[in-house]
Amino acid sequence: MPEPHTQATPATDGIPSVAIRPATPDDAPAVAELFWQVRTESAPRIPMIVHPRESVLAFVEHVLIADGEVWVADDDGRVVGFLALAEPDELGHLYIASDHTGRGLGARFVEVARERFPDGVQLWAFQSNTGALRFYERHGFVPVEWTEGDNEEGAPDVRLVWRPRG
Repeated sequence: MPEPHTQATPATDGIPSVAIRPATPDDAPAVAELFWQVRTESAPRIPMIVHPRESVLAFVEHVLIADGEVWVADDDGRVVGFLALAEPDELGHLYIASDHTGRGLGARFVEVARERFPDGVQLWAFQSNTGALRFYERHGFVPVEWTEGDNEEGAPDVRLVWRPRG
């Protein structure tokens, strides 16, 4: 795994800086809890996970961390966001705790994805998650494919791609 990307986000409103670092197996419970929490808070904009809550930890441990690459936003020992990447160029998940949104963490995670996949990054987002779609488009992602719900949630989605200029 690459070197930690530990640039700190400047403190705002007395909140300590947040480091972006590679996840370790010890982070799996916190990542799983954040995954569930954000999906729960974001429904119906983001459809709820179709699997039972108790399966999320195993997914994080045995799929995301074991087979992929996960980065976490660490706020003084608390995981407040995570990014999951998969070779060759996929941004699979980007979730941030609601009390940490709007502070630049999403942009920092996108930069990590671009550093890891400098030839381009692709991702899928739900069409109903208009805030995420606007975020990705602001960061240079372009929608290239739409479905009527070819995913386990059965919800319409869109594939977005970022390619470097030049």
